[in-house]
Amino acid sequence: MAAAPKPVLSSYKDRMDKAVLALKEEFASLRTGRASAGLLDQVMVDAYGSTVPISQVAAVSVPEPRMLTVSVWDKGVAVSVEKAIRNSGLGLNPVVDGQTLRIPIPPLTEERRKDLVKVAGKYAEQQKVAVRNIRRDANDDLKRAEKDGVISQDEQKRMETEVQKFTDEAVKRVDEALKVKEQEIMQV
Repeated sequence: MAAAPKPVLSSYKDRMDKAVLALKEEFASLRTGRASAGLLDQVMVDAYGSTVPISQVAAVSVPEPRMLTVSVWDKGVAVSVEKAIRNSGLGLNPVVDGQTLRIPIPPLTEERRKDLVKVAGKYAEQQKVAVRNIRRDANDDLKRAEKDGVISQDEQKRMETEVQKFTDEAVKRVDEALKVKEQEIMQV
């Protein structure tokens, strides 16, 4: 059996960066008081005999802070897009105008804002767990490499310290992103 290759720390850092990026994408789909094109990213539309993301049948834009417009490319799909947005659970009611849907973003109630903050907290916690799992993988790989004689014990300890630094940095970025999102949600 061949010895394990020397672990590359940058690959673990990249995976942690992707976890933080995934969190920011999840946050984009959370509805706040302001309009965001990312709000409709999760909406799936029944079109052409299959279910596709809204981005494949229409262009979403933000003309005003409390308004979204969806320009459907095929007029025959406009009704499906409207139905998908209404049934998305986002609490949005599109107004159809030919191939364009105008979607006013209603202000959030205090109770709904608190619920959204809890959801954002869950998203953040999931990504912290993902970051910790990456740290565990890295430390397991480092121990295996040390056991196989690929790296020295001192090098293993130094690399584990480096991985912990990456982990702390990623968790800090997750916390910062959560704090910003909470402020954005609670802003009236």
